[in-house]
Amino acid sequence: MTSPDSPARRPGEPALTALGLGVPAADPADASPYAFPDGGTWRTEVPSVEGPEALSVVLKESSRLDVPVHRISQGSGIWMLSDAEITEMVEGCAERGVELCLFTGPRGSWDTGASTRTDSGGAGLRARGHDALAGCVEDALRASGLGVKCLLVADEGVLWTLHRLRARGILPADTTFKVSALVGPVNPASYAVHERLGADSINIPSDLTLAHFTEIRRVSGAPMDLYIEAPDDLGGYVRMYEAAELIRRGAPIYLKFGLSRAPGIYPYGAHLRDVALDTARERVRRGRLALDLLARHGAGGNMSPLGSRLPGPLRRFTSE
Repeated sequence: MTSPDSPARRPGEPALTALGLGVPAADPADASPYAFPDGGTWRTEVPSVEGPEALSVVLKESSRLDVPVHRISQGSGIWMLSDAEITEMVEGCAERGVELCLFTGPRGSWDTGASTRTDSGGAGLRARGHDALAGCVEDALRASGLGVKCLLVADEGVLWTLHRLRARGILPADTTFKVSALVGPVNPASYAVHERLGADSINIPSDLTLAHFTEIRRVSGAPMDLYIEAPDDLGGYVRMYEAAELIRRGAPIYLKFGLSRAPGIYPYGAHLRDVALDTARERVRRGRLALDLLARHGAGGNMSPLGSRLPGPLRRFTSE
């Protein structure tokens, strides 16, 4: 356990210092001044939990391995789940005090456009045209009506639209919006824009440097999401040994337990059942490894209480 007055130990620090290879002390000016409203500096997330069966595996493994989970997210999309499946996931998460986050609507890589398969990537995963925007809104309203309180978005226009619906009371006021890693901002100005468009947590790419984290925290206190192990299609980066420093610079931050060297499962169906369940189980184990590493470095403290989900006051553009 640590406190602001008791910095975490750097990996290998005592042994390397004895050899004259120690690193300079951390600069207090690099530390994030922000925290979650409950006082915690970090929370946990298990991504790519694609349905009730995978959720059951994650919850069982998190109990067995004593992995605290604040949020579970899904990547295939709300439209890939039946009402009964969504309800089962809502109820399963509620029993454990875990936030459930489901992905909204059509995205560019799955519709009729071919530009995402070109070398340039085209418009990426964004919602193409009015119909795709409308599909995202339809998904958001349906999921919200079934009790889902966190929605995942991969398009700035979708984010702004859903935020306006929230501001008007068409979506519940306690609905939160999470920006996907598929469109995550890579500089302080774009991060601040996403906050003002309505984002309540923002997934940044896992290849940003530690200096980039500090730059972002100089302009925005919106919660950050980060794969400390990223899927291969997002780079496959593994940053477990940096976890303590990522928390110090990026708080408030969700540590996402992704999985590299794993087959893609989006959009999920029963034909991918075995790989979905196996990878769900392994993501939890990876989480245990990351938490053990934090504990060994004296950086396991200041985690948000389980059941915490709201981001605290954030800055917004006027919605009218």
